[in-house]
Amino acid sequence: MVKRLRKIKNIRLHREGTHTLVFGAIVLTLFCLLFGYVFGFGSPWFVAIVAICAVVYLITVNFFRCPIRLYEGETEGIVLAPCDGRVVVVEEVDENEYFHDRRLMISIFMSLFNVHANWIPADGVVRLVRHQNGRFQAAWLPKASTDNERSTIVIETPEGEQILVRQVAGAMARRIVTYATEGEECYVDEHLGFIKFGSRVDVYLPLSAKPLVEVNQRTTGNQTIIAHL
Repeated sequence: MVKRLRKIKNIRLHREGTHTLVFGAIVLTLFCLLFGYVFGFGSPWFVAIVAICAVVYLITVNFFRCPIRLYEGETEGIVLAPCDGRVVVVEEVDENEYFHDRRLMISIFMSLFNVHANWIPADGVVRLVRHQNGRFQAAWLPKASTDNERSTIVIETPEGEQILVRQVAGAMARRIVTYATEGEECYVDEHLGFIKFGSRVDVYLPLSAKPLVEVNQRTTGNQTIIAHL
């Protein structure tokens, strides 16, 4: 499969954050102005409130940052981390929603301070995209993968291997966005989707895959190789 040419855009903030950042700026500004009008614009309390609002807004801006990343190595037979975060699971499990057999599962938890853009982990063709409603438990809990709201994407590589990527909502996440479309070719460097606030991404691989990460290891989306097929 030949990787198609892609136009590199100088994107620093993800488009999923546009409405949140604009609405947040308006609300926080009005709140500060109201507070200053009531308690005085020169009061220490007003200065403290402005500082707190500024910190909250900067944390939100940081959450929606979207660094430009291109993988420079060979993509044949490798699986890249679909997101930034910390590896919380590397083990064999029963995958009962699509494969209905044993798979190697690698799960990456994203904290509030991680980039929450998700990348395509391997070149191939998208065979399945499915969204399932569910609960909003803490994303690091084992049952989150099967009980929480989630989106499932299955990619078939040029070598015929199928890998499953599952975007899982967390306790704070209330929106999962998936850009992948069934039947389309997909490539590393492309965005798979976005999950707002704390969440996780699970990757299910054939048992023959060799994991290259360990529990508690930090990953960088579209850069860290998590397994060889």
